[in-house]
Amino acid sequence: MDEFKASIINFLKKEANLENIELEIPPNPEMGDYAFPCFVLAKEWKKSPNEIALELSKRFKPSDLIMDVKVIGPYLNFFVNKNKIAETTIKEVSKQKEKYGSSNIGKGKKILVEHTSINPNASPHVGRARNALIGDAIVRILRFQGYKVETHYFVNDVGKQIAMLVLGSEGKKNVAFDDLLKIYIEINKKIEENPELEKKVLELLNLLEKGDKTIKNKFKKNVQVCVKGQVKILSELGIKYDFFDYESKYLWDKKTDETLKRLEKTGKLFIDGFNRWVMDQKGYSLGMKIPVLVMTRGDGTSLYPLRDIAYNIEKLKKGENIVILGEDQKLYQEQIAAVLKELELKLPRVVHYSFVLLQEGKMSTRKGNVVLLEDFMNEAVEKASQELKRRYNKIDEKSAKAIAYGAVKYGILRVSPEKNVLFDLRQALAFEGETSPYIQYAYARISSILKKAKKINQKADFGLLNKKEEQELIKLMSSFTDTITKATCDLRPHLIANYLYQLAQKFNEYYHIHQILKADGKTRDARLLLISSVKQVIKNGLSLLGIEVLEKM
Repeated sequence: MDEFKASIINFLKKEANLENIELEIPPNPEMGDYAFPCFVLAKEWKKSPNEIALELSKRFKPSDLIMDVKVIGPYLNFFVNKNKIAETTIKEVSKQKEKYGSSNIGKGKKILVEHTSINPNASPHVGRARNALIGDAIVRILRFQGYKVETHYFVNDVGKQIAMLVLGSEGKKNVAFDDLLKIYIEINKKIEENPELEKKVLELLNLLEKGDKTIKNKFKKNVQVCVKGQVKILSELGIKYDFFDYESKYLWDKKTDETLKRLEKTGKLFIDGFNRWVMDQKGYSLGMKIPVLVMTRGDGTSLYPLRDIAYNIEKLKKGENIVILGEDQKLYQEQIAAVLKELELKLPRVVHYSFVLLQEGKMSTRKGNVVLLEDFMNEAVEKASQELKRRYNKIDEKSAKAIAYGAVKYGILRVSPEKNVLFDLRQALAFEGETSPYIQYAYARISSILKKAKKINQKADFGLLNKKEEQELIKLMSSFTDTITKATCDLRPHLIANYLYQLAQKFNEYYHIHQILKADGKTRDARLLLISSVKQVIKNGLSLLGIEVLEKM
């Protein structure tokens, strides 16, 4: 509906001499398609908003796009030409096909997105998957908008958790990916029972940073097994990475030393009473008023913040940065942002997400109360297969996976990042309600209708699409581009997920009220074109969430 909105905005710019114009959508379609709140002009015009609305209504002249205006209290409401919307929207969808919804706002721009970055110490649990799913959806949305996107995965291959894994693996031959979680839980338990073992962990880190070849190889071997296993699971969900950035690189090429020297120049870096390099952060309004950020241990070995700052410096040289982080990283990220400000660097945009909860609470790899993503995916496929067998008395593995993985993705992505997800697999796999199978089924239903129709007349009379449900469908489709633009600018994939549910709902209402294949000739042609457009928009939207469509369900 861009041209309709643009027409209203041009009228207001000319008549109200306004630059930044925010239009609202009236709560009831009978009140109009767009509303302009006249409060914003009250001070300058020295009139009541109602008087301003009346004056502007007298200056309005109907056009091919905007047919009428109506004053409703302090609002000036605009009515668009319904026939023109139908024609414009359906023709645009037919012409642009899989590109419909893109405003190409990223053309010529480059963005780096760092997401997932799970510690390479075990098979990922469902909670960790939220990072990968949000990150992947954001990457898909940005690419759809024309951005050149690089996807990065930061591998913490030299941290304390890996040292613990190395210690726990001692004496074990050929440690496999599936063994890692058990080893990690066991070594955590041993350290809790015998804190003296902590010294061994620190010794391993010390030897590693001094370049001990045997220790380096032990770290590398464990990390490679883990990263390979994690990537295999995530690639099954269609999640791919362009670059794996290893923390160890910043040790071996002395970038951590260079970063310390650069931080020294700020005058904020000093050695504290524990012989650690720390960054003075007084003066920054940090969540818990933490006065320092610790960069090294007392023995001189680097800590994660130092390597992370070196990594940020390198990434920021390449372009705009986006990073996906858990909400438990908020304070830490504020500390990193404070350091980057001291270095006069542009800050990355951060999307913080909350937790995926089990019925009994938050998951923890260390404690072992986790539902592994791989097990969860397998269970979802099993349940989807059972549902397909119940409905059609046969199982198609490809369809079962598309339904199962779609359910997992949608169940997590439909919730705005800052809110917790209380995930219920049975509910996520339901063919009714706000679920991926419900949306996929609407798509498959349209495919079935179009297959029976065989031919679609592209020159249908759009004026015949005058039923309330048809106009609501058209209006919703016409707002798809605006929804994608907002999801892009705000980095919020859930806006697309919510939109698709609304669209599937509107289509199902329409399908149950109106005949399509049995409608008379010209009406049938127009309705087939309408649902063909709905099908394309559902496909485009689901692909941005990394969810496959099915022609048959």
